[in-house]
Amino acid sequence: MESPSRAKGGSGLPFGLGAYFLWGLLPLYFKLLASVGPAEIVASRVLFSLVFLIALLAATGALGQFKATVRNRAVMGSMMLSAALIGINWLAYVWAISTDHIVAASLGYFLNPLVNVLLGVVFLKERLSAMQKVAVGVATLGVAVMAASAFATLWLSLLLAISFAFYGYIRKTASVGPRQGLAAETLILTPVALAYMAWLASHGGIALGQDAPRTVLLVLSGVVTSLPLLLFATAARRMPLSTLGLLQYLSPTIQFFVAVLVFGESLNQGQIASFGLIWAGLAIYTVDSVRSARAARALASP
Repeated sequence: MESPSRAKGGSGLPFGLGAYFLWGLLPLYFKLLASVGPAEIVASRVLFSLVFLIALLAATGALGQFKATVRNRAVMGSMMLSAALIGINWLAYVWAISTDHIVAASLGYFLNPLVNVLLGVVFLKERLSAMQKVAVGVATLGVAVMAASAFATLWLSLLLAISFAFYGYIRKTASVGPRQGLAAETLILTPVALAYMAWLASHGGIALGQDAPRTVLLVLSGVVTSLPLLLFATAARRMPLSTLGLLQYLSPTIQFFVAVLVFGESLNQGQIASFGLIWAGLAIYTVDSVRSARAARALASP
């Protein structure tokens, strides 16, 4: 008999592909809001994500679980940390798009798996194989090249990678479901978002409600934000993590080509070399991880 994860693996693939494909196309969406400040876009993402998630929880009969989550002080303490991290990540990402630094943003999400490896080694005491150590070394060399050739935007790539890696670490260790956790995070960020929107309105600088196209886009940003996260959570439950790990490179790859081919961002030789080294490191690490997973399954089979 197949294990549950393997039995459900095929049904999870469309959800995983959908999540990473939507994340890859996010720059195209937020470019439509180029005239809106990054902070207002993030505030709108928070507010309308909460509305969408509460409606979803109500429709699926999960509001009781969400109320239990909110009353759990230990869980909400973790959610406060993850909310701060995802808020920083969203703001940095939207700022990167609005200032034509999508290449730097895509590099950040290429680096994210490697930061996850570092967190696993430091905090979870995980051990790396010889090939995985080689992979991390190659990717680290790529970061060094990037630091020398594009130092001005290296901070942005590292901020995106580190904030999302720590966010993932907290969500992995917190005892909360994906929908309840995301709703709790947006609930925590809502007072800040409301205060900022009120400040903007009082100073005549708010875009929400000023014209139909931008208002619709800002309202829909809640769905655009929440949907790929929910697809990802579904995929994570239905397919092996090794397979899901292979898919995670789809999003920054799409972002990279959108930046260069659609928006015409330029690349210097150092950036090209850096991306090549990081892609090589990721490829080595992924191939070794897949081989190790297959070997482990073979040993576990009767």
